[in-house]
Amino acid sequence: ETRPRMSEFNVKSTIISRYAFTTVSCTMVNSGSEAREAVFELQIPAAAFISNFTTSIGNKTYYGVVTGKEKKHGSEDKAKSKKPPSPTDGRENGYETFKASISIPRKMQANFLLHYEELLQRRLGKYEYTVSIRPQQLVGRLRVEVNILENSGIVSLEVPPLRNSKHKGNGKVEGDTSPPPSTVIGHTKTLAKVTFSPNVVQQARIARNGILGDFIVRYDVNRELSVGDVQILNGYFVHYFAPKDLPPLPKNVVFVLDSSASMVGTKLRQTKEALFTILQDLRPEDHFNIIGFSNRIKVWQQDKLVPVTPNNIRDAKKYIHNMSPTGGTNINGALQTGAKLLNDYIAQNDIDARSVSLIIFLTDGRPTVGETQSSKILSNTKEAIRDKFCLFTIGIGNDVDYKLLERMALENCGMTRRFQEDEDAASQLKGFYDEIGTPLLSDIRIDYPDDSVEQVTQNFFPNYFNGSEIIIAGKLINRTSDSLHVEVTASNSKKYILLKTDVGIDLPSRNDIRGVPGLEDGKGDQNYIERAWSYLTIKELLNAWLKSDDSQEKDYLMEKAKSMALTYNFVTPFTFLKMKEAGLYSEPPQEEYISPSTEGIGEKLQSLQGHKAPPGTRKIKTIFVYVSRICSFSMSADGDPHFVIDFPSSKFSVCFNIDGEPGDILRLVSDHKESGVTVNGQLIGAPAPPNGHKKHRTYFSTITILSNKPERSYLEITPTRIILDDGERLVLSCGRSATVKSSSLEVSISANSNITVTIRGTISFVILIHHYKNPAPYQKDHLGFYISNSKGLSPDSHGLLGQFLKDEVKLLQESLNMSNPLADQNKTEAVKSNPTNTLKVKGRLVPVVWKQRRIYNGQQEVDCWFAKNNADKLIDGSYRDYLASHPFDTGTNKWVI
Repeated sequence: ETRPRMSEFNVKSTIISRYAFTTVSCTMVNSGSEAREAVFELQIPAAAFISNFTTSIGNKTYYGVVTGKEKKHGSEDKAKSKKPPSPTDGRENGYETFKASISIPRKMQANFLLHYEELLQRRLGKYEYTVSIRPQQLVGRLRVEVNILENSGIVSLEVPPLRNSKHKGNGKVEGDTSPPPSTVIGHTKTLAKVTFSPNVVQQARIARNGILGDFIVRYDVNRELSVGDVQILNGYFVHYFAPKDLPPLPKNVVFVLDSSASMVGTKLRQTKEALFTILQDLRPEDHFNIIGFSNRIKVWQQDKLVPVTPNNIRDAKKYIHNMSPTGGTNINGALQTGAKLLNDYIAQNDIDARSVSLIIFLTDGRPTVGETQSSKILSNTKEAIRDKFCLFTIGIGNDVDYKLLERMALENCGMTRRFQEDEDAASQLKGFYDEIGTPLLSDIRIDYPDDSVEQVTQNFFPNYFNGSEIIIAGKLINRTSDSLHVEVTASNSKKYILLKTDVGIDLPSRNDIRGVPGLEDGKGDQNYIERAWSYLTIKELLNAWLKSDDSQEKDYLMEKAKSMALTYNFVTPFTFLKMKEAGLYSEPPQEEYISPSTEGIGEKLQSLQGHKAPPGTRKIKTIFVYVSRICSFSMSADGDPHFVIDFPSSKFSVCFNIDGEPGDILRLVSDHKESGVTVNGQLIGAPAPPNGHKKHRTYFSTITILSNKPERSYLEITPTRIILDDGERLVLSCGRSATVKSSSLEVSISANSNITVTIRGTISFVILIHHYKNPAPYQKDHLGFYISNSKGLSPDSHGLLGQFLKDEVKLLQESLNMSNPLADQNKTEAVKSNPTNTLKVKGRLVPVVWKQRRIYNGQQEVDCWFAKNNADKLIDGSYRDYLASHPFDTGTNKWVI
């Protein structure tokens, strides 16, 4: 092994009304004898914005802060290698590669956590969510989970096979349309959940190199209103307009195809294959022509567009078939010829005023003949087209000038696509044509009253193509209004159309998705409509900046886009992630914000001191504290470690020590078969205090809590951090107050003080954090473990603490040498006066002595009967029977008959 092993790769996505939040987490382990570099590499959609990135190693956590780029000049732009991790400039078929690396010391692991957001685009009648699964090695735990909420209703949900190209893996079986192995799909009318969790064997069958491909989820939504779907939440709106059942508009199309020498072989063959199919799909009312270009420009039918007839289609196919690759690439000349051809045809012929005219331009290279300066080609093309029709550009291969093609399309109301040279390029070309091949409306304008809305995104669109969607977003001026007036004007093949309606502003109820089952990951707390608005606004500012030639205007657009990206924490071309180390032991603010509530416990308890939470964190309302005789069962393991068990019905407590070895993992609670809960504690060693009777001390350095019902999840807690994994891996600092909830688990952190873990509302554990500012050699930062609510644990629970949930312990009264029984109030004094006694546990007689213990950082004092010799005869078996093989060992309960 020359690189760290990836032990986990998890993706969790939450899609709310087409807006997708994606979290990718990855754990890499260096099991070698020396430090090794770990590389976290992920392809993300080029349209997505990264919103956060965190990496941790050991007790150090580094988090990304979105920072504005300064305007640089000249050679300063070359210092890219010194930048923090950010998306590279190398786009590949609509993707960018995010890459980060870190050196992992021997026998340690690193965690990476990346968040990104995107607004899904509708193409060919469906939204497509894609996530790249290319860990480049087989992964022990790999899981993808996609949750979808669409209030309009979900239709046509499908998961196709993994998408691969020869550059990215080869797991696809020809003709197979079934979902990838291990995929589980479930949905209701408005909610859907898709999971993909292949084991190592299934991964190896797809691709032994770990390059599995793109995992894809496609779906559409119900559409009822002709004016579209308007959603409103907390002062922001988004309007989705995608009419259906309209007759297609006639189109006038010129295909401009690169036939230079570089197109030789696969590229030209695939272009021809795609064009043969596209020509066959032209409608009888359409008109078309074809231009081939290299250093020479060849027009199939001079000075005209021809109607779609069987003979014309046949002749066009012959012309394309006979195209041969030769010469250079005259991009400027080809576009000038195509624009003049289409302009003359529009001017000289009585064409349908509502027809749609367009140029489809395809090349694989850069300009080498004629005008070769990109800025001149752009200005010439814009001048030739003069906003009379749209230009759609396609780039094939790695040598194409993608930025030139992208800007040409942007400046001329078109779209651009880039395809790799592989076996699938022909179908991708055909797919792109299908997106624009059926125009249904032209000159679409969507208006809202000026006194009702502000900061509205683009609301005029030259064309609407079948299967796509128009999206507008904005802010409401009058939040108290009952309705929003919407007007849509457009042209279709028969007439001009005008749609008017008043959309009811359904106060948050319909679009507020907090508390929706399956979406308990915090995304519901964010205004997804506001983020969709910010996403669209920034995209439009970036496009306007790209199209502008005025330096002052470009500066203004850049500053405006940068300001909004900083507000919403988006990584854009004008912002980047600056990595900072999270402080683990920062001093908490002096102002106190909480005295933990003890309501319902039955008695006012001494409060644990909390501190003011950082903005955005939820205050912890209840902390269950161990106090004798208040909870039905209260148990703890803290300190060296000292165990204390309270027996309410017997009205006394029992305590014992476990003198384990450093590295031992003690099973504290074992109820895996019934409630699904297991708790293990790992010991760390420290020297014994001077003049002590022990050879060393041991403390709990790690508490691991596992739960397998209703779904598998676990918590790994140390004095500095918490790892929570319930399908989505999350790393939290113990130095920051926070609350995290999932469907069955709640974790509340009081900074540098304690962690409360509640499972399904019926099991609660409190973990105390012990920090020493100036520790003596025999003092180590460690944890204490307390059971505050055991209602959900079964009577068959076991473990060093769990075994006492169901059994009572009797104190043998005869050993007190008292002829008359004492009243309850005098019992405690009586047992104190007799420092030795005997307990009866499951028929076993256990000699005990009277002691006092301090728990909860000395805040509580407990009187207890102490069992010596590692709780000999008090616990079932010996303490070595409670050793787990590893922190995640749920074991078998040998004590259950």
